[in-house]
Amino acid sequence: MAKLSSSVLTKSCSVKRICVNCGSSEGKNPAYRQAAHSLGNELAKRDIGLVYGGARVGLMGAVADAVLAAGGEVIGIITRDLDDIVGHENLTSLEIVDTMHDRKRRFADLSDGYIAMPGGFGTLEEIFEAITWNQLHIQERPTGLLNTAGYFDALFVFLDHAVQEGMIRNEHRQSVLVASQPDQLINQMATYRHPRIAKWVKE
Repeated sequence: MAKLSSSVLTKSCSVKRICVNCGSSEGKNPAYRQAAHSLGNELAKRDIGLVYGGARVGLMGAVADAVLAAGGEVIGIITRDLDDIVGHENLTSLEIVDTMHDRKRRFADLSDGYIAMPGGFGTLEEIFEAITWNQLHIQERPTGLLNTAGYFDALFVFLDHAVQEGMIRNEHRQSVLVASQPDQLINQMATYRHPRIAKWVKE
């Protein structure tokens, strides 16, 4: 692999709102719901607003309810068809949009960073889009995984494999923040410095 120029780090960011991507299911492990409550409480305690997918169910509803119960700000973004089925009725504000693409655009418009909790395909798609946008310098925002009960351990094995195979640069891999506790992850986000490096892996 060719030697590339050394990284240049941008200044640390100001995190006023965080977009949380997580499951519309609670999953099988009660630790996931407990982590959603802990994350919501931590956001409210730090006066950090929550931006999320606007649902009242699963981990999505749990983190939103925790922020609201602690007096924090919650902004939901949901598509019209999903709002009819699972929309949360008691948020600080709820935006109804036409498409999932519009939904993610509003996530980006309103958020200073992203956290993924346990979830399925939608959660992974949303957080990896944010990570990709960082890599392409479309945005420069802290993006992290709350690794409750080791939920993302197998994913980290894959990401490390992709680095070894020359598909992901190690600097980009290391820019994905990881912690098992909400306070630890938010502390990392508050001091995050985006690596300014080449976008592409070069042979």
